Amino acid sequence: MREDEARIELKRLSVEIARHDKAYHKNDSPLISDSEYDSLRRRYLNLEKGFSHLAPKDGPSTSVGYKSDTAFRKIQHTVPMLSLDNIFSDEGLNEFIMGVKRFLKELSNDASTELEMVAEPKIDGLSISLRYESGLFVSAATRGDGEVGEDVTENIKSLKEVPLSLKGIVPSIIEIRGEVYMSKNDFMELNANQKAHGNKIFANPRNAAAGSLRQLDPTITATRRLKMFFYAWGEFEGISWESQTEFYKYLKAWGFEVNPLMQKCDSAENLISAYKKISELRPELDYDIDGVVYKVNRLDWQKRLGFVSRAPRWAVAHKFPAEQVETVITEIDIQVGRTGSLTPVAKLIPVNVGGVLVSNATLHNEGEIQRKDIREGDTVLIQRAGDVIPQVVKVIVEKRPKETKAFNFPQFCPVCGSDAPRVENEAIRRCSGGASCNAQLVEKLRHFVSRGAFDIEGFGSRNAEIFFDKNLVLNLTDIFRLKNKRKVLEKLEGWGPKSTEKLLDAIESRRIISLDRFIFALGIRGIGRTNARLIASHYLTINSLRSLMIEAAVIGSEAREDLNNIDGIGPNLARDLIVFFNDPINTRLLDQFENLITINAHEVTNLVSSPISGKTIVFTGTLNTITRMEAKNSAEELGAKVSGSVSSKTDLVVIGDNAGSKAKKADDLGIKMISESEWIKLIE
Repeated sequence: MREDEARIELKRLSVEIARHDKAYHKNDSPLISDSEYDSLRRRYLNLEKGFSHLAPKDGPSTSVGYKSDTAFRKIQHTVPMLSLDNIFSDEGLNEFIMGVKRFLKELSNDASTELEMVAEPKIDGLSISLRYESGLFVSAATRGDGEVGEDVTENIKSLKEVPLSLKGIVPSIIEIRGEVYMSKNDFMELNANQKAHGNKIFANPRNAAAGSLRQLDPTITATRRLKMFFYAWGEFEGISWESQTEFYKYLKAWGFEVNPLMQKCDSAENLISAYKKISELRPELDYDIDGVVYKVNRLDWQKRLGFVSRAPRWAVAHKFPAEQVETVITEIDIQVGRTGSLTPVAKLIPVNVGGVLVSNATLHNEGEIQRKDIREGDTVLIQRAGDVIPQVVKVIVEKRPKETKAFNFPQFCPVCGSDAPRVENEAIRRCSGGASCNAQLVEKLRHFVSRGAFDIEGFGSRNAEIFFDKNLVLNLTDIFRLKNKRKVLEKLEGWGPKSTEKLLDAIESRRIISLDRFIFALGIRGIGRTNARLIASHYLTINSLRSLMIEAAVIGSEAREDLNNIDGIGPNLARDLIVFFNDPINTRLLDQFENLITINAHEVTNLVSSPISGKTIVFTGTLNTITRMEAKNSAEELGAKVSGSVSSKTDLVVIGDNAGSKAKKADDLGIKMISESEWIKLIE
């Protein structure tokens, strides 16, 4: 795959996965199955490995769960609740083990040192963190987005597996983490009762458990017979342990339920054996599992391995294979995105897979259709999925009707009729209509009011289309002029004075916005939430960003060099930023916003105080004592920023063996350079 194709596909997958994260973690109503979700994430991570410099900074590898619901009080996790990376084969397990050994250099150099691990079932439930102080239960929170969860303290008290006071040796503070689940038998009984009373039928035990725990009335939760297994910790004081298995002994002593299938393994062969054993037992278990979790046993090694983005390096989930089914493509539809991208979508004969109805599947792009020779009328194999964008695995050629013809991808926009050329170095066709293409304008509106952007409650995706069709909102700034069209709005079907007032109040409450959210809301190609924060932290104000992007349009300018040297901003993203801020239409749009909203300057906060706090560090050459990743992590933990290239804004360059052009450039610029041993002494 070419770089341009990879960038587009990474972005597409990032948006799609975020949508499913919201449905699963926030709404307890997944749109696709776990196996289909895993397939999306696996495709994303495989692409990211080969094109890490193109990946969105707020993509699936850096995000966890979803923002907690406003109906519940929020609880900030003192230690983030992260997710796990997934593997899907024995080869994946071997790669994981080799990666751990490479990170822990003494293991890769000493074959006699065993990498002891534990294996346990991956419960398909809802992650919860329980906090105890002086042995007494204090609070409970869902994972939420990993940083902030929902307060479900009262709800969790009804679970018999949750002790309200700890037994034995009691730590002064401990956060115990585990999974809330509903047994299969209790799930069937609950759904029968729900059906009898005309209430919501849950799709599976995981949804039932999540929906039951997240009740605003704790008495409802108490009737649902939820259960828990425990397996991890967050913050703790007053006691310590040396291994995962020792921690499990403490859990049992304190009165917590540990999964009985957990076992210690000292080789990849034993881990695979444990996986097969648990997989064979899966149909007999009275609770759902979707894989096996492997964890490095030694706590000191866990600490050294640390975390990367959203997941620990010392643990991984070995997922069970995805279910696949056959169905027929009735039509191939072309949808137009906010950047003009033409995306083919297969309309399917609806098929029920595990209680989830599949009716659409993405075909990605023109090249994907040609590569798989996908045609209307084809019988295709799809991964087990829900009713939004599952994956077509392959065409069942032997079932193809004789009259089918190869699909001719349109060269014109199906909405506005403009040319849709396949731009050089891109895998997709783009509508050239720009602001004259209604489809692009509607998609931009939808993005602008979405949760990560202006987050205007009551606007929504459907209303964006309605307001555009009724000529109420034709561009982004019209949103903040809607109050002048109150009377027209009140007369729309389904609207009235009360709903109109509520929407206008929501719009007024969003007239002040942070710089990073505003940048994200603009819908610049390639700019996700994390990239938007990165840009905001570098340029600080919207005026600074706009003026410097104009200067950066000049090749060789200092502003251009400064943009290219931002760690995480690749050449394609830099180009897209420059193009956006130098486009006359966008310039007029930004000028109009000046009189409509307030864009707050980005606040720089640095909670870490150290000799390198706030400084920009570059590592070059081969490091012998620690790995490059360990060095980067230690620098960031001490408040420094790690850059991939040397510039006039670099404060320090750490030189390893065989340092090359970066060391020479640092010397030419007079930037301070230190050796690896000096670096270790500095951070210690």
